[in-house]
Amino acid sequence: MSLTRKIDFAVVFSVKHANPNGDPLNGNRPRTTYEGFGEVSDVCLKRKLRDRLMDAGESIFVQSDDRRNDAYLTLLQRAKGELKGVKPADYEKAACGKWFDVRAFGQVFAFKKEGKGDADSVSHGVRGPVTLQSAFSLAPVDIAGVQITKSVSNEGDGSKKSADTMGMKYRVDSGIYVFYGAMSPQLAGKTGFSDGDAEKIKAVLPKLFEGDASSARPDGSMRVLKVIWWEHNCPNGVCSSAKVHAALKVHGDGSVEITPIPGVKVEEIEGF
Repeated sequence: MSLTRKIDFAVVFSVKHANPNGDPLNGNRPRTTYEGFGEVSDVCLKRKLRDRLMDAGESIFVQSDDRRNDAYLTLLQRAKGELKGVKPADYEKAACGKWFDVRAFGQVFAFKKEGKGDADSVSHGVRGPVTLQSAFSLAPVDIAGVQITKSVSNEGDGSKKSADTMGMKYRVDSGIYVFYGAMSPQLAGKTGFSDGDAEKIKAVLPKLFEGDASSARPDGSMRVLKVIWWEHNCPNGVCSSAKVHAALKVHGDGSVEITPIPGVKVEEIEGF
């Protein structure tokens, strides 16, 4: 059975001496708005959520190369290998049943007719019921840059340093971020996303940054402080997601205040 009630959620997390989401078009500096507020893209957040779901044993279609748990090197190979023999018209139902992230976030499957050009290609899109907004810091963030050197030389006989030996590493010194999300029962009915699937996302959100350590984000530098989970008493919701999200006030120390909304059950969950 698909999702029976509308759900909204919010995640409050802290960043300390880490690069939460580097911008590849800006020297991998932490993403910021024009006003200087820190930003973490929704694509980045979905990547982390997919990884945590994989850790929990869920089948994921869009896998990162360093966490791939099958022999497929591309999404096309994975789709053809796992859905071999499925007609394009039946891809949506089959893919939603096979992969958690497809029935949650959606996916586009493109098909090229045999012997035809791109103009004859056909795309089948799956519109997912779970949406995430980008995360933004509560206040403008200070970005620190540190000049670094490589430990090895990649050119010549190793006796001389190459031109790219020097580099820069950037970090956010400190910041409190928040992002919001929602789950639509109407779209869940089309993909088969269920109440049980919603509970699985609820279970991994407090652990969003566990197992995500890297040089840019050392262990402990990013931490989920609070997960706020709202459940409406009906599929259509008693009010808009915007009104629900506005009921949350996040303070500079990461503490929260929540204004009650009649007909909406709210749960405050501590980070892992």
